[in-house]
Amino acid sequence: MKKHWSYRLSVFAFLLPGLILFVGILIAPIIMSVFYSLNDFKAISGSDMTFVGLRNYVELFSRQLANEKGTLFANVNYMGDALVNALVLGALSVFIQLPLALIIALKLSKGIRGERAYLSIYFMPVLISTVIIGQLWMNIYEPDGLLNAALGALGVRDQVFTWITSHIHSTKMPFKGGWTGYKETALIAAFVPILWQYIGYHMLLMYAGIKGVPADLLEAAQLDGCTEGQVNRHIVIPYIKPILKVCVIFAVTGSLKSFDLIYTLMKDTRRAELPSTLMYKLTFLNNRYGLGSAIAVVLIVLCFAFALLISLAFRDRGEKVA
Repeated sequence: MKKHWSYRLSVFAFLLPGLILFVGILIAPIIMSVFYSLNDFKAISGSDMTFVGLRNYVELFSRQLANEKGTLFANVNYMGDALVNALVLGALSVFIQLPLALIIALKLSKGIRGERAYLSIYFMPVLISTVIIGQLWMNIYEPDGLLNAALGALGVRDQVFTWITSHIHSTKMPFKGGWTGYKETALIAAFVPILWQYIGYHMLLMYAGIKGVPADLLEAAQLDGCTEGQVNRHIVIPYIKPILKVCVIFAVTGSLKSFDLIYTLMKDTRRAELPSTLMYKLTFLNNRYGLGSAIAVVLIVLCFAFALLISLAFRDRGEKVA
């Protein structure tokens, strides 16, 4: 009995440093964010903190607010549009970025010539700082940037500008080539560098999973006369299902948390506002620390909720969700 308790104490002693770090770095900040979100204060010290309950959340999700006289006015801190933009980015990542990454991974896993070189080339953007990528693509999207120069060289610049102008409803100004300067084009302009940067990351995860498919399964399928498409559909993709689940979770939660690329790319983030950029402006530019904490809590809840829903969607019948 004494030896049994000694073993338990030894295990607890080894786990204690990691447990302290986990609580101090993850659990405690979440609890403090929930507490701050229920208060209104404009100083980091919290000396003027006033308990307001759920009022910060009401303000975030109310398109209109009423002043002391009862007059309604537009809420500039409305978070609904920012969440919609984040979900659109997540959907684009899941339905465009991940399928492209899977196609590339399937192609490279067949042992083509220069396989390692292609892996390095596709993965290289992941190694570049997101801030640098934002600056790079900002120059590409400028009116005199590379994109408009390419459209001019192809002879379709005027036609493209005219078509975009006919679909712009947020302003009466015609499209003049500033791709991040219009609400209708800013979000797509932000997605392209996200696609370019992270497609190699997801591709490498999928590639590693495909390389782990047992060779005897593939050989048996080939002996049975299965085509390459049938092998991919019925053997390879089901086998790497856990990796696909991780990629989908990363794509969706990454879109919800995206900040640095949007902030660097956009001169005015209001044209493609995301929850994280709105949180930054409210917290550090407007000193609304309670509102900023409320956004942080919403993002935490949404990330956990989407991770759980995606795990349920990928769960096999009878399997428990971890």
